[in-house]
Amino acid sequence: MTRTTPPRPLDVAGLFPELAPLARTAVRLHPRAGAPTAADSSIGGPLLWPADEPWPGCPEHTGPWHRGLDPVDVRLRRRILAEAWARPRAEGDELLTDEERVIVDRATEKTRTPQDGPVPLVPVVQLYASDVPGLPCPEGADLLQVLWCPFDHAPDHLPYTELRWRTTAEVGPRLTDVPQPSVIGNDGCLPEPCVLHPEPVTEYPAPHELPEELAERISAWEEENEEEADEGEAGLCYQYDLAVAPGSKAGGHAPWSFSDPFPMSCPECGGPVRPLLTLDGTEWDGGSGSWRPVEDAGYDGYHFLGPARDTQLEIGRSYSMQLYACRTSPGHPHVQNMQ
Repeated sequence: MTRTTPPRPLDVAGLFPELAPLARTAVRLHPRAGAPTAADSSIGGPLLWPADEPWPGCPEHTGPWHRGLDPVDVRLRRRILAEAWARPRAEGDELLTDEERVIVDRATEKTRTPQDGPVPLVPVVQLYASDVPGLPCPEGADLLQVLWCPFDHAPDHLPYTELRWRTTAEVGPRLTDVPQPSVIGNDGCLPEPCVLHPEPVTEYPAPHELPEELAERISAWEEENEEEADEGEAGLCYQYDLAVAPGSKAGGHAPWSFSDPFPMSCPECGGPVRPLLTLDGTEWDGGSGSWRPVEDAGYDGYHFLGPARDTQLEIGRSYSMQLYACRTSPGHPHVQNMQ
């Protein structure tokens, strides 16, 4: 099923013409729970991986044991909670049975677990260029794969990530027996399989990246808009209603939030980088919800499972993770950031 972003509440580039040349196309991925195959673009799905290529492991988590969660228990907990929320119950009834409560509680207890060798990386994203317009593939490549370690790493408290650019016609026999981690650092690093419904949208820079004079005029407009809003309603916010789309997406602008932009450059050539991929555990923000797809109009987005958070990803304290690619060569090492 397609997903359609509602038109923006107003033409912000018409109101502030200086924004027009700063527009970029982002491709909202719209992940939804499903059963993707290696032939599909996905979050948390199987990867088109050559049978003769070793599966990568984390160089910093090499065993012989780690303290963390059992990924099998994590997935069982999610299934139990999803089924519990879906079944009818009278007011005042417990959500879980006693037996279910035992399993759910066990799945949240970190224990010391053996791990033979490096912790296998977890498949996170697979994007076929045919599904994502403008995906900046290196010459000849038509597939992007992202894997990460299911533990946070210093100094940025984000998973260690690896990217693979592939040419699908050259993959040959596919690896089917994929190594699985016996332990993960937190359940927010273990994505649920989701199919994608890519949709291009237009974005503009966050206020932090605008010229100071323009940012000040937009801020003054926001204040005026807030004053004119009907009682009980919020006025339009430039960043969250008009400029930067929330949720997982390819390309577009960076969703700067709790920190100001800072210089980032390619670690190999020192050249400039651009947003490649944003991973977010929620599909739209919990405020106005103006980016909520038309097809999800009746859904509030706050339940345990549902269109807003099918991936079950959680970056930090419900932030997002951005991967940046070198503008000169997408095949150079990437840069990552959390916002």
